[in-house]
Amino acid sequence: MMIYDISQEVFSCKVFPGDPSPEAERMLSIEKGDVCNLTKISMCAHNGTHVDAPYHFLDEGRTLDQIPPEAFVGDCFVTHHEGDVNAENAREILAKACALQAGERILIGGKATVTEEAAKIFAEAGIKLIGNESQTVGPEDGPMAVHLILLGAEVVLLEGIVLKNVPEGKYLLNAAPLNLAGADGAPCRAILIKI
Repeated sequence: MMIYDISQEVFSCKVFPGDPSPEAERMLSIEKGDVCNLTKISMCAHNGTHVDAPYHFLDEGRTLDQIPPEAFVGDCFVTHHEGDVNAENAREILAKACALQAGERILIGGKATVTEEAAKIFAEAGIKLIGNESQTVGPEDGPMAVHLILLGAEVVLLEGIVLKNVPEGKYLLNAAPLNLAGADGAPCRAILIKI
């Protein structure tokens, strides 16, 4: 069994332009005579490796705690792509994933941007989750349209993953986020298992 940690380290993670960076404050310290070490953390729900719930862009969308855990855990297909993922690319990716019986969760490595046309293909296919290495699944300068298409179809987004050392293929994904009631997103420790 091979395990791949596909998460960013939180305090040195990439941050979407305009979002606050994660910060840690040592509240208690054994070195200073306290009974234990205790850290207070301040961060955006979308820092580092994180998931987006539909509520992130849809006021009536489901919040994180309303999404069943199986959306974040299960078989997935990892692929790599550079540049825009267009409709034809999306169809090819889905065909490869489905051939391996891993078409419910798709992870795209590389400097890839999901276009509106590709988002529609993924949404129509009824996938549960799509992930990418960027801090946003759509174009950084205009992510709203792609988010609306995918989140509107109840496709969970897993953003900010690290796939550079993961070969293409089928894996077991565990990207369960923190259970934050009413939240639009949450950080997670995403791992892939190759059995």
